[in-house]
Amino acid sequence: MTGGARRRLGWVWAGVGTVVVSAVGFALVASAVGERGQVLVLARDVPAGHVLTAGDLRQVEVASETGVVAAAGRSGVLGRRARVPLVAGSLLAPGQFGGRRAFPPKGQSEVAFAVEAGSASPGVVRGDRVAVLEGPGGTDGGTGDGAAASAPVVGTVTGMKAPESPGGVRVVTVLVETGAVRRAAGMERPRVVVLPAEGREAP
Repeated sequence: MTGGARRRLGWVWAGVGTVVVSAVGFALVASAVGERGQVLVLARDVPAGHVLTAGDLRQVEVASETGVVAAAGRSGVLGRRARVPLVAGSLLAPGQFGGRRAFPPKGQSEVAFAVEAGSASPGVVRGDRVAVLEGPGGTDGGTGDGAAASAPVVGTVTGMKAPESPGGVRVVTVLVETGAVRRAAGMERPRVVVLPAEGREAP
């Protein structure tokens, strides 16, 4: 074999070596990018304070995530209390459950209103900022102060319960300032009005 032939053969092997190394490197990168794992996700809405059960959780496979609970940690979750309201379909994070209930926040309380048909928009959902007003024919909530009774209670919707029968009452749970709880709880035939997400506008 001549010197020129040897040099050409060396270039061929060098080229093959480059292709093999590149292929291996690509496989490693593809493996890292496509890494997936089993994590826990909420199977249904869960209120704050609820003790988590197997029916509340399911497993999904997602791309590598940080700050979420792996499916392997399921046993450490069951029997723990939800510290905040949890929404179906969301990934479970370590800070969302534990021993002490962190909801409602300090200075705020939840009030459940029995709202008659037609007294709230059908589109009211969790997270809406609303004003709750005394309905027609309602009393002053036992305060003896008509002006105070006419003032709306402003808060954020944290829960909804559909009527048990067509035209029945719908239960709307609202997070309000604790100082307004007595007035809110005393409202009869309450009406719920959705407010802009920001600002202090109230009817």
